Amino acid sequence: MRAEGSSPPPPDPVSTPEPSNSTTLDSLAPLTPASVPAASRKRKRPPIKGSSPAPSDPASNGGGNANSTDLLATSRADLSSRPILKIMRGPTFIPITEGSEWFKTEQVAVNRVGYRYVPAGINPPGHPTPCRTIESNPTSFRISWEDRSPFLKVSKDGLSVGGSKGFRSARCNAPIREGKWYMEVKILHGGGDQIGDDSLREGSHVRLGWGRREAPLNGPVGLDGYSYGYRDKTGEKVTLSRPRPYGRPFGTGDIIGMYISLPPRRPPNKKDPLDPAHLKRERIPIDLKGQEVFEILEYPQCKEMVALMDYSGKTTSSVSVPSSSKKTANGKIPERGGPAPTGAKPATPNLRPLPILADSRIAFFVNGESQGVAFQDIYDYIPLRQSDARKSNSRKRSAREGVKEHRENPFDDGTLGYYPFISLFNDASIRLNPGPDFDFPPPADIDALLDKQAHPNGVDTTNTSIPCPKPAPEDTKMETDVDNTDISVHADDCDPSNITIQVAPASPPAAEPQQTWQPACERYPQFMREEWAFDDVETEEAREELAKAAAADKVDEDKRKQREKRRLQAEARRVADARRRTEEKVRKAGEAKAARLGGSDQERPMTPPAPYAAFAPERNQPSPSPLRHSTAFEADGSAEYEASPAPTHVSYDEPKGGQSGYTSENPNDNDMDIDQDIEALIASDTPT
Repeated sequence: MRAEGSSPPPPDPVSTPEPSNSTTLDSLAPLTPASVPAASRKRKRPPIKGSSPAPSDPASNGGGNANSTDLLATSRADLSSRPILKIMRGPTFIPITEGSEWFKTEQVAVNRVGYRYVPAGINPPGHPTPCRTIESNPTSFRISWEDRSPFLKVSKDGLSVGGSKGFRSARCNAPIREGKWYMEVKILHGGGDQIGDDSLREGSHVRLGWGRREAPLNGPVGLDGYSYGYRDKTGEKVTLSRPRPYGRPFGTGDIIGMYISLPPRRPPNKKDPLDPAHLKRERIPIDLKGQEVFEILEYPQCKEMVALMDYSGKTTSSVSVPSSSKKTANGKIPERGGPAPTGAKPATPNLRPLPILADSRIAFFVNGESQGVAFQDIYDYIPLRQSDARKSNSRKRSAREGVKEHRENPFDDGTLGYYPFISLFNDASIRLNPGPDFDFPPPADIDALLDKQAHPNGVDTTNTSIPCPKPAPEDTKMETDVDNTDISVHADDCDPSNITIQVAPASPPAAEPQQTWQPACERYPQFMREEWAFDDVETEEAREELAKAAAADKVDEDKRKQREKRRLQAEARRVADARRRTEEKVRKAGEAKAARLGGSDQERPMTPPAPYAAFAPERNQPSPSPLRHSTAFEADGSAEYEASPAPTHVSYDEPKGGQSGYTSENPNDNDMDIDQDIEALIASDTPT
């Protein structure tokens, strides 16, 4: 059974070796043998805190099925193949029982401890950011599908919510950040009523109030300092788990009005880049349960707020405990928690001050009857300034984990504020009425009513009595206005017959006071406009970052080309220097040869000798035999042939050396030796 307008989830993704780590938009890569961790004897480390929660978590409905946490594709083409949505697909409503008005939801990312989710939509191709914020049906002020305990049941319109067992809570889908806002909540079952034949001893109970993002959903409103509640059983107000007398109890059928007034939001200090009031997002787009969502690291509870919960009377200061390996003078190990050493100064915790929202107030109405101001000057929802130690740890973690991992956000991300907070115990149920039509409309100026209730004994200066006039000079006239009536009393005597009454014309009726508060239904469209404006800001920032990255890439490419050009020039110079050195050596060898042969050769132009033409750049031929001067063949009948000293068939029987030109007295032998020396010298210096 699938909700109308929803689409089926994508096919089952291929499981990875570690499905417990959700991956980001930038981290999808095919699994290679190098990326698969081999068997190692090293101690396994616990998972990084900033990683995504495990899909195998029972609340996540993961474990390798279609609802498990998957990756969004990294390439633009893969993202473009997914549908571009303006409204979220889910949720899918599954009735609790056949024909029931209550449903549980599937195909929706429900917040879990430390993480929350916001619907995301794929941007069209060419957009500088891959995803944007989108809405989910119905697009109105209601209970949030994601920001609630998974144990609560809901109606399809998101205005009714019911419990099961224990205290479970839900927040609405838009925060209150400033201004005056009002809404109503009808108690369907509460005040301790039993539902049907239920044998639960406590019955059903409701707590209503306002809470911040840090307030846990698996507990009642007022559990800590992050929320402020109103109890149905006793009518008490509660925060920090400390109930105080406030109003009258309420139960089934009652209609509770919830009013909150917050001062204008503090603008960030532009000169202080670490001011927590600056707007900044830290979110990662992922595919969870078949829907693109932004996964966000939830704001953690600060130690200052946790310290407020410690009302046991124990001191928060402590002294350093000595190491158990050291012994005292008597040889005994000192006891832990024992008396502090003499002169030791107690270490006081470094707690930051908790700012408040001046002139803020929370009030409740029961069936149109104001119960007065419940809470005044509540705590500010802007996070505390990040300490130096936490900043250094954040930098180290980001350097180790990289930009793909979650990082704690010390700034306002636009979702901070006070949300309507509904807590249900056992089978309690309620229905929201965000307006604009209320069963018990409050006065136009709720603050004026609350101020009057706060000061019921104010001085009444109105006096409509008419004293009897005393004798006075004639023609003396006393006038007083009572209900627009002009009474003139003449001083002749006190005879009533002498009193003339003149009725003045009636003044126009006073204009109705202007309404100073807004119904909660008007907050949702405002909040979505804020979110989309934030998306536009992020788009411009991403476009600027892309332009900077492109400019940096161009500079790097130019530098690479310059380096390549210089390398080629250096290589050409090296080759030219090697060639020049070779030619210089050949020239010097030729000069040396000419010096040995005498001055006649010095007058000839120095050119590489024929046997060494292989070293000249324009020739690459084998050198002729050095015996060329004595073995050249001459034709018969020539003069050179007739005078040749070479042996012939006539002189074969003559003694050796008689007619031969190869004697040691031949002057050409010295020339051959010089040629061999030059050839050996050049061969040793020629680069290979």
